[in-house]
Amino acid sequence: MAARRLAFNFNRALKSRTAVNAIKSRGFASPITLPATTQCTTLSNGLTIATEYSPWAKTSSVGVWIDAGSRAETDETNGTAHFLEHLAFKGTNKRTQHQLELEIENMGAHLNAYTSRESTVYYAKSFNSDVPKTVDILSDILQNSKLDEGAIERERSVILREQEEVDKQLEEVVFDHLHATAFQGQPLGRTILGPRENIQSIQRSHLTEYIKTNYTPDRMVLVGAGGVPHETLVQLAREHFGSLPTATPASAALAAAQKQVPDFIGSDNLTNLDDLVHFTLREWTRLSFNVTEAEVERAKAQLKASILLSLDGTTAIAEDIGRQIITTGRRMLPEEIERVIGKITEKDVMDFAQKKIWDQDVAVSAVGSIEGLLDLPRIRNDMSRNAS
Repeated sequence: MAARRLAFNFNRALKSRTAVNAIKSRGFASPITLPATTQCTTLSNGLTIATEYSPWAKTSSVGVWIDAGSRAETDETNGTAHFLEHLAFKGTNKRTQHQLELEIENMGAHLNAYTSRESTVYYAKSFNSDVPKTVDILSDILQNSKLDEGAIERERSVILREQEEVDKQLEEVVFDHLHATAFQGQPLGRTILGPRENIQSIQRSHLTEYIKTNYTPDRMVLVGAGGVPHETLVQLAREHFGSLPTATPASAALAAAQKQVPDFIGSDNLTNLDDLVHFTLREWTRLSFNVTEAEVERAKAQLKASILLSLDGTTAIAEDIGRQIITTGRRMLPEEIERVIGKITEKDVMDFAQKKIWDQDVAVSAVGSIEGLLDLPRIRNDMSRNAS
């Protein structure tokens, strides 16, 4: 009896150990994810290629980030960059608009573009096997857009209607006014779409001159994220962008002259205006002199989550790479950003606030019933009182 019980317990222990070992061994079936890295190469003409390669990804996002937006315009040509974006997919010297649309649809790809004050971006998402064709299409759009007079007139009407729609969106309008107030007489003070009179008067010559001045390789970054290897994209860049001429001294000087950026901009939806302004200024002032450890730790956690969660997908990663490189010349990886945020202390926050917020001129923008809005001298006085 004792021998039988001993044998039973032995068998049960053996089965239990086998099960545990099976569970442990299954853990090794999961792939080991290595930290992602951003590789950069610069061609002889100044074009930068930057990639983040994910060998398990089935798709890739590829795009061209150009360090030129509406801030690269003049008062007379304001709206040109956005106008060009509208004409990008209207046909090239090699492809009609229909052929362009058909090629993208046949690949199951997505092609898009946008313009901001700081940059212009053309990008696409496709299967890895279609990346060569995608790069060919992007280079064709950037270098060979037809800019047909008929298309220009059609898009002129489209942009005017778009402007009417934007004017109905108060959040867009209030930020345009804020830029105009904060950057009076500077390129960043202008709108992206441009004034109505400019939209009505922009000609093909303005568009070609903008391309010649700003679509230069030293101001471009070809970005790839997903399943496209770095060397593959470098080779494609040589094939399709290698013939782009280097920048002229005039365009380089223009870029250097327009690198001023704002230190701080703030805005809010205004309801009880006097109270809102008062409590906003009081909170700004408090950040300069009284920040708790708990507040900083909570803000750090929220900031890390916001940044890391925004990098979900190859298009988001490509956007992050392109934006960072044309802005700073390098890309901080998420791990590096997380480490930097983790080192921030209460003193760092207060030092920054005292330098950038406390007793500084502010720009205020409001749209709607603004009778209760404090004027600028009273706002500055309110900041001083809050500190006492």
